[in-house]
Amino acid sequence: MSSLGTSKGILEIAKFGIYVTIPIFLMYTFANNSKNLQKFMGNRSYVVYPPEGPRPPSPEELREMARELARKRKNG
Repeated sequence: MSSLGTSKGILEIAKFGIYVTIPIFLMYTFANNSKNLQKFMGNRSYVVYPPEGPRPPSPEELREMARELARKRKNG
């Protein structure tokens, strides 16, 4: 590990400062100005679900359809 007086130590301190400052700055920018957040979120596409399709038949309707098929097979 290098001591704080060398150029490597200063570089490490500067990198740490940048790593800490950038997220804080971005959070401050978006949290305090909702227009920025709306602008940023408006440009992103999110999941858009397709329209709802036809519903499957109810159990009673399925039973009735099965009875109809059985009658047709029995008579045919």
